[in-house]
Amino acid sequence: MADAAAGWPIVQGDFHVGDSKSSVAVVTMGSHLDEQAICAAGAALCGSCKTENLGLEKILANVVSNPNIRYVLTCGTEVKGHLSGQSFIALHANGVDGGKIVGSKGAIPFIENLDDAAIKRFQAQVEIVDIMESEDVGAISAKVKELNAKGTEAFGEGPMVIEISEGGSGGGAAVSAAASPQFLEIEEKLNAIEKKIEFADAEIAQRVGRKIGRDIGILYGIVAGLMAYILITGLL
Repeated sequence: MADAAAGWPIVQGDFHVGDSKSSVAVVTMGSHLDEQAICAAGAALCGSCKTENLGLEKILANVVSNPNIRYVLTCGTEVKGHLSGQSFIALHANGVDGGKIVGSKGAIPFIENLDDAAIKRFQAQVEIVDIMESEDVGAISAKVKELNAKGTEAFGEGPMVIEISEGGSGGGAAVSAAASPQFLEIEEKLNAIEKKIEFADAEIAQRVGRKIGRDIGILYGIVAGLMAYILITGLL
């Protein structure tokens, strides 16, 4: 076991904190699951990640600042447009080129606060265990226990502390494109599209529900009519 950086997790975000001595961090991407239960199963931390830039940077900063974390379990549903799950896996596998995550299919996969040393440390320290699209808390918890049971030793170097700036002026491999008005405008439009898609999905679900309700009502009517006919003809 090793010591995490003082005040770990060093970056705040949408997650629940568990045992800092655990070897597993869990990222549920676009899903909001029972984070407390997953941490109770042995995760160091568990939370969602909605963006393929700042969101990934926060996760990476909290991982490399705790040498005990040797596995990152990716699960939950993918985030439409941002594709934070696919981008996270691509970042670990391929790194960045010119500030852009190599192989990412996300809309704005630009990394601003992480230099090459931070990314290489992330790649060396952890293994990605990918069970994306799984929202089964029981299965996720079982995987956390399985990974912890391996008894993997802490990474051989001390905590690496990275400063994450949400204002777009952070240190490290700063990428001006990531904070440019054009990209910010694209991100705003993308978020608006996501909201419209979510609304459309909800509307479709309601329409399907109403149709199923009508069909069931018709079916009950037919069955009731047949039963009445049978009873009447039987009496005659």
